[in-house]
Amino acid sequence: MIDKTNEIVRTLRDGGVVLIATDTVYGLAALPAKEKAVEKIYSLKGRPRNMFLPVMVANIHDLELLGIDINKYARTLFESFLVPGAITFILGFKDDAIKPDWLTKREEIATRIPDNALLLSVLKETGPLLVTSANRHGQPVTQAKVKDILLELNGVPDLIIEAGEGKEVPSTIINCRPDPPVIERYGVIPVNIIDNILKQ
Repeated sequence: MIDKTNEIVRTLRDGGVVLIATDTVYGLAALPAKEKAVEKIYSLKGRPRNMFLPVMVANIHDLELLGIDINKYARTLFESFLVPGAITFILGFKDDAIKPDWLTKREEIATRIPDNALLLSVLKETGPLLVTSANRHGQPVTQAKVKDILLELNGVPDLIIEAGEGKEVPSTIINCRPDPPVIERYGVIPVNIIDNILKQ
């Protein structure tokens, strides 16, 4: 796994896009400061440029360094058995947050810590990555095999890491900014489990 981690990190730092398995669907990953790589992700997916890309991190500390507001709801879930895992958080920023350049236009981010050993090892080396599902924008995630995913994309990623079939169900998205939080997408994590954790 060390060799793969090094190869992935090198590709990302060189400004490449990596197709990589997560703990749910396959994703397209790039370093946020590499503008050409970010642009390539939008092109591969056919995603509108005004739609920001999700962020993956290795741990909650990485989010705090970005000035993210980890409120009581988010912290409770981050500290639960669901993390790392298939739960995506929508979070805002602290009022006094000093954002990196790639976050200056954002008022919130969608983020998660994936339960995938290889991807986590990469994130520990690179810091936050932009990672979005490897499918055509606006279409459901129906392709679990890499060969079928590549047929759907508008081009080819710079590095392809094949790791069997991905899942066809994405992460559950919870917006932790409202009080109480709101589920914005139903996915792998059942809502009743999230509700039970927040009620404890």
